[in-house]
Amino acid sequence: MAEDTIGIVGGGILGLAIGRELTLRRPGVRVVVFEKESRLAAHQTGHNSGVVHAGLYYKPGSLKAELCTRGRALIRDYCAEHALPYAECGKLVVAVDRDELDRFTVLEATARTNAVPGLRRVEGSGIAEAEPHAVGLVALHSPHTAITDYVAIAEQLGREIELAGGRILLATAVTGVERSTGAIDVVCGDTRHRVDRLVVCGGLESDRLAELVGGPTAPRIVPFRGEYMSVVATKQELVRGMIYPVPDPRYPFLGVHFTRRVSGPLEVGPNAFLALSRQAYGRLSLSPRDLADTLAWPGFWRFAGQHWRTGVTEIQGVLSKRAYMRTAQRYVPAIGAADVTRTRLGLTEG
Repeated sequence: MAEDTIGIVGGGILGLAIGRELTLRRPGVRVVVFEKESRLAAHQTGHNSGVVHAGLYYKPGSLKAELCTRGRALIRDYCAEHALPYAECGKLVVAVDRDELDRFTVLEATARTNAVPGLRRVEGSGIAEAEPHAVGLVALHSPHTAITDYVAIAEQLGREIELAGGRILLATAVTGVERSTGAIDVVCGDTRHRVDRLVVCGGLESDRLAELVGGPTAPRIVPFRGEYMSVVATKQELVRGMIYPVPDPRYPFLGVHFTRRVSGPLEVGPNAFLALSRQAYGRLSLSPRDLADTLAWPGFWRFAGQHWRTGVTEIQGVLSKRAYMRTAQRYVPAIGAADVTRTRLGLTEG
């Protein structure tokens, strides 16, 4: 066996970043990444909005706030080093109603405490200076909020692992983990791989993988799907960067927003609605096992009891493109239901 063999379950950006870091900190270590899909970044890493946040939202002094600030700088530098896409197109967080102003004030204080770079408050008509077609009472402009291609980053991380002597095992699902004296056997169907240590970064399968390695049964993953709309080419230039609503701290999602992709297109979304499958991205995808796990988890019912009104609003957007765009159009009135098409789904966890 090599000096040390470390297995990593999960070929998303988190598992790959850990694998790459291990090769840098411990020269000679042998990293083996187990990825059940036929490509890297096939799930959450490859189905998000591509935004690199600047730290507006997180509680000052919290680990999230610290990691967001540090992570933005690390991603920016990594993309520059490897000629990967990275664009600081900026973001506006806009309050359109007076009942949002108290939340807006709290958000501004949070963002300033977190030292969000270049942050400025924009009043009324001044919003148009940053986004000519946006409307609202007041906004926060974060010019260094950026967009990138997380799949490209993940693939580069994978290349670095392989260049350091590691292995990326695609189409290799982990079905069991068995401890033996001084080693760990990673079971992948009929094949076993022996490693000295094992890191599990399984995304939406993290709770199930945790059980395989002897972890507790709680917490559990409850999957939510986010549907994106693509703005037609004739209106894509109406938004320069990103336009977000003022988040409601009672709800764990940021709300429907306009986001420019680093490849050029403009998207609206995502909404957030209960997913019937953890791994599929079709509108009608259903996994009986995933649904049963969700319904059997008491935490889901507590969450549903608290947020059922929001759920009703979200399902209206799932069923009707006009209802979906009703909220988004408050921020950019010139882009309506006739100007978007349904494009893709993303998944996240609650």
